[in-house]
Amino acid sequence: MPAPTRSLTPAAVHDHVRRHCFTPAAGPSGRVGVELELLTATSDGTGRRPAATELFSLIDGLALPKGGRLTVEPGGQIELSSRPQLGAGAAVDATAADLGALRAGLRAAGIRTTAAGLDSRPYERVVPAPRYEAMERYFDGDGGAGLAMMCGTASVQVNVDLGEPSAVARRWRLAHAVGPVLVAAFANSPLAGGRPTGARSSRQQLWGALDPSRSAPALSVLPPADSWARYALAARVMLVRAGPDHFPAVRSDLPFARWMAEGHELGYPTLDDLDYHLTTLFPPVRPKGWLELRMIDAVPDPWWQVAVAVTAALLDDPEASARAERACRPVAGCWAQAAAHGLGHPGLATAADACFAAAIDALPRLGVGRDTVAACEDFLDRYVGRRRCPGDDVVDAWRAGVRDMAAASRR
Repeated sequence: MPAPTRSLTPAAVHDHVRRHCFTPAAGPSGRVGVELELLTATSDGTGRRPAATELFSLIDGLALPKGGRLTVEPGGQIELSSRPQLGAGAAVDATAADLGALRAGLRAAGIRTTAAGLDSRPYERVVPAPRYEAMERYFDGDGGAGLAMMCGTASVQVNVDLGEPSAVARRWRLAHAVGPVLVAAFANSPLAGGRPTGARSSRQQLWGALDPSRSAPALSVLPPADSWARYALAARVMLVRAGPDHFPAVRSDLPFARWMAEGHELGYPTLDDLDYHLTTLFPPVRPKGWLELRMIDAVPDPWWQVAVAVTAALLDDPEASARAERACRPVAGCWAQAAAHGLGHPGLATAADACFAAAIDALPRLGVGRDTVAACEDFLDRYVGRRRCPGDDVVDAWRAGVRDMAAASRR
């Protein structure tokens, strides 16, 4: 909660970010974590979103074999967060085991899931948490992008270590450089409102339409910790906590730096308020003591395994990283082009060819299992080599008259 007098300075923010966001988490290097978001619907033929009580009751009573954590997003999306595993292969295996148990539990409860980047149903918040109510108020007037982001999007998030101190800056830059290629290759949200939008990743376009002070890339010419600290200081304050469940309205033009300097009717921010502020920032690469890559649309089996393996290989294998750096240099920053065109963009297609070849070469060196390697090779042949993405299958199915999103995503 805010303090009555000013206690934070920009220097303190920079120091806090350096120590808490860019100090590697304890444990062995080379760990990989996975976060899978899935859209949910009842299996009774209505396609409605399950009630929050149904979802919370389910996840509270469900034990996952590999210890993953389950949460419910505002629109009823289920998020499975794996435990960090040593290497991409172990991360894929552990997440697959937990995902199987989750889906079995959901089926038994009459709930089905869809792996797609954007829900084609009307956006509706089903979780009545005070934080989400305050977020919805904050985004009011943005044309619906905020509500759509909260209640209609789903992704595959890949978490990788920061690496050795001498490697952090390079890994930070590389994660941003490969981001547009990952958006383009795994784009899987071509529909909104049940119709094609013309884009391959409408989810990524939604993120681009949000408040850019919290959703634009945080990369700059500064060292990574300084880039992130300045980003946080410039980002507008979304929520001020007056208590565990009380979030008063905040004027929309209050950057965190101004809150520090001028205060708020409730007081001045503390380090706890800074930490909370950081949880409301959603750039495509977010530092949390590790690097969280947030730009990949949710994709069905086995393509999420491919997304995890390829992303980890490009960041963690030295040879693959070097090849990816060279390949992605011409298209670094092409976030909008990736969302609009996918691999129909010639530069992104050329970079994807090189990145997937480098990643597949690296997977045996990283101990990734043969089934995952085969899935990556299949993805390269089926999509990358043909300048397609999973969303193209969805559009093809829609043109063929298939209107069920779950069915379309399985084609």
